[in-house]
Formats: sequence, structure tokens, C-alpha cells
Amino acid sequence: MDVSSCNPQRQRRRAFIGATSGHLIEWYDYGVYGFLALYIGKAFFVSDDPTSSLLASFAAFALSFFIRPLGGLFFGPLADRIGRRRTLITVLVLMAGSTFLLGLLPTYASIGIAAPVILVLIRCVQGFSAGGEIGTITSFIAEYAGPGRRGFATCWLMVTAVLGLLLGGAVANGMTWVLGAELMQNWGWRIPFLLAGPLGFISLYIRLKLEDSPEFLALAQAGQTSKAPLREVWQWKRSIALVFFIITLHSSIFYLVLTFASTYMSNTLKFDSGTTLLYVFVASLSAALVMPLGGAFTDRYGRKPFLMVIGTLATLAMYWFFKTAPNATPATLFWPLMAVAILFGLYASSTYALMSELLPTRIRSTGIAVAYNIPVAVFGGSAPLISTWLIKLTGDITAPWYFYVATGVASLIALVVLRKEDFVACAPGLQNHHSLASPLLVNPAP
Repeated sequence: MDVSSCNPQRQRRRAFIGATSGHLIEWYDYGVYGFLALYIGKAFFVSDDPTSSLLASFAAFALSFFIRPLGGLFFGPLADRIGRRRTLITVLVLMAGSTFLLGLLPTYASIGIAAPVILVLIRCVQGFSAGGEIGTITSFIAEYAGPGRRGFATCWLMVTAVLGLLLGGAVANGMTWVLGAELMQNWGWRIPFLLAGPLGFISLYIRLKLEDSPEFLALAQAGQTSKAPLREVWQWKRSIALVFFIITLHSSIFYLVLTFASTYMSNTLKFDSGTTLLYVFVASLSAALVMPLGGAFTDRYGRKPFLMVIGTLATLAMYWFFKTAPNATPATLFWPLMAVAILFGLYASSTYALMSELLPTRIRSTGIAVAYNIPVAVFGGSAPLISTWLIKLTGDITAPWYFYVATGVASLIALVVLRKEDFVACAPGLQNHHSLASPLLVNPAP
């Protein structure tokens, strides 16, 4: 017998490391692609207009997000039927493998139109696997969380996402600084993608040693796992709708800070690359640092009031950021960017916990996969594309604020209508384990 199976604390620690290590790979890929969008656009989407090439590159980036709901529809029910662990292993192989293949892909200059076609197909595989990752890993971590710590536990998934994007950005920008733009365009852009191979192998080794979550195992032993989770999940339409709209702001502000801000400062505001890299790194790191504070706070004092206050401030901060842009200097844009980043970190600290508490264990992975992936596709992955399009359409560099503020308003409305009765009870056999009972009005023990 594995000694760790008799030690709940050690078992939770192993589960946490195994889950987050694979999650890092997913977000490393998105970070690399986002920071290398300019090089990818020139290599695969040849055009006389640099903006058109960039738009095409962002469109391929956004497409992977629109595939995410399909991945969620496939892997979410699979995780609710056969378990979280096996599903996490499968999606990791797909994600790391497809990212590695992207680094080997011939460019438009070598094979013509086939190059962007294959690129799009690879991005679709990445989006498909990522769509299955989020519902499964959120369920896995939430179900392993100790008493009163679901917010603190799941916030580390967001921390890992930010660190993965930072890692991708650090590798991409570091190589650009070392090699220069010409060599990066010629071949250097490939290396960050090729690194996903060995990173994925290490994460796979760790995940293979995991056990499934206690809540899922309890359901399986009781013979109460869902046989048709995709059909059963629609009995929870209100919960699905609430998760959808609460995640809307989460999605848009995430990609504003971690993807679009870099391109916006470089291409639109003409900041030098060193300033842009430093600002994005500081903003992202600041967001990651406050996430555990937000998660722990909502575990103790409740999620709804906290998210409503932070969501309101975040919406105002996004407006401030874009309205500061005309004639902005690095000095004048720093504080609006930091306000957006810190408020993003606080808002995103508790959204994963909240959505895990709105859905029962037997269909949780499916429900999250459905309700989370669609707003991420529409309002997150497409945010750079929509923002760039709005600027090109209107000729106004502040125009993206319409989009971002609208996402904030949508989430605030959902939080207003959220009520205590929307939260579900714990899984069978886990009455002494931390349940999904609402911390909305009742403060669980720390």
C-alpha cells in the first residue's frame, strides 16, 4: 500500500503538485503564442499589411478558444464518468504534444497555404485539450481541498496560469532579446514551443502517480456517478448561467493583462520592448501575489460581497486604463495597468471556487467545462482580436473599453442575482470533508 494513501495531507500535496504542473504547460503555451504573435503572423499569414498579419495571428489564437467548448463537451463528461485522474493524463498528452509539434511546423515560405492550415489545426487540438483540462482540474483540486480552504486551494490554479504565461513570456521575450528580431523571425520562435516536450514529459510522470479525488471516489464506491453527465447537467441551467456570466469578466480582464496589454503597449502606444516586458511582468506577478489573499479571504468571509466590490472596481479600472492611453507615457500608464492587474488577481482568486460550489460532484466537471469554456472563448480568447478590430474600425485607441466594460457589467449582474440557495451540498459519504456548502452568508472554519 502507498503510504501516502494513509496520509491525507501528503495525498493532497501530491495531488496539488501533479495537477498544477500540467496546468503550467497549458498556460505556458498560451503565453508563448501570445508573445510571439507578431513573428507567427509574419511566418504563417503573409500580407503586405502588418496589421492584417497580426489580426490573422490573433484569429488563430482566438480559434483555439472557440474549440475549447467542444473539448469541454468531450472531456468534461469523461471525467465525470471515468474519473478526474485519467482525463487529466489524456489532456496533458494532447496539449504538450501539439505545442511541441507547432515548433516543428514549416512556414508559409516553405509549404505555402498548407502552413497556416496546419497551424490552425494544431491550435484546434490545443484548444480541444485545454477545454477538457479546466473543468477536470478545477473539480480535482476543489474536491481535494481541506476544510474551509476551497477558495485558497483553487486560487493556485489561477496562480499557476499566470506563472505559466509569465514563463512563456519570459522565454519568448528573453530569446528575442538574445537573438534579435531577425533570428527570432527566421527560426528562434520555434524553440519556446519545442520546450513543451520535456516539460510535458515531467508533468505526465507526476500525474501518472496521482489518485483520484476523494469526492469522486466516494461517488464511485456508492455507485452514484452520473451515467449521462452531459444530459444531466442541463438540470442545473441556473447554475450554468451564473457561472457563464460570472466568468465573463474573469475571462476578459485575464487576457487584457496577460496578452493584449503587451501588444497594445508595443504596437499602439509605441512603448519600447523593454518597458513593455517589464510592465507586463510586474503587472502579472502582482496579480499572482494577491490571489492567495483573495482566496483565503473569501473562504472566511464569503465570496459574493467580495466579488461584487472587486468586480465593480475592476470594471472602472479597465475604463481608466484605456482612457489614459491617448498621449500616454510609460509613467502615466503604469498605475492604471497596475490597478487592472491587482483587481484582476483579486477577482480571479475566487471564481474557480465559486463555480465548483454551484455544481454537484457527479456533474461538476461537465458543468464547469460547459459554463466556463464558452465565455472564455467569446470574451477571453477573442479579446485581443476584438480589441484590435475595434481600434482599426473606429480609429480610436480607447475603443476597446466598450468591450471590457460590458463584460464587467455582465458579471456584476450575475453576482447581484446569485443567492444562497444556488449552492449545492457535499458529495455522499463526505459529510466530514469540506463540502460545497456556501460560504456566501456563513463563514466556514478556517
